[in-house]
Amino acid sequence: MSAVPLVVLVGPMGVGKSTVGQLLAERLGVGYRDTDEDIVAEQGRTIAEIFVDEGEPAFRAIEKRAVRKALADHDGVLALGGGAILDEDTRALLAGQRVVYLSMDVEEAVKRTGLNAARPLLAVNPRKQWRELMEARRHLYEQIATAVVSTDGRTPEEVTQVALDALELKEA
Repeated sequence: MSAVPLVVLVGPMGVGKSTVGQLLAERLGVGYRDTDEDIVAEQGRTIAEIFVDEGEPAFRAIEKRAVRKALADHDGVLALGGGAILDEDTRALLAGQRVVYLSMDVEEAVKRTGLNAARPLLAVNPRKQWRELMEARRHLYEQIATAVVSTDGRTPEEVTQVALDALELKEA
């Protein structure tokens, strides 16, 4: 039997999956893993470079493999890239997992990320593109989520506590 992550974090870019994921892992006494970091390590280049060099479909194929591997190998807290849930097979793999969807509104996204150029999907008119991305993805995040935790106006520590409470997980 392969490992199963204790918690999987999903949500849009800039929502704080990495920060909250690391805090959750610490509080639960388990390891933390981020599929975006796995991809960068494996490919030897940034996600933005993969998008520019090969395009989004190629990146999504790489991401799908990275997510499948991480879901099979990792038994701690796992953070997925913002678009990982676009893949139907990935969503099927997440069924039955403890998935926390970290949500935020566009104003919070602007505050946190500045919606900057390092985000390849937001290069032109970031606010409009972010809204469109969320319109396309929100229902997918909600479909796979065990718990939805709003991050708006909350510190990473507060978000972590709300997630722990929502999942009824005991700290280590």
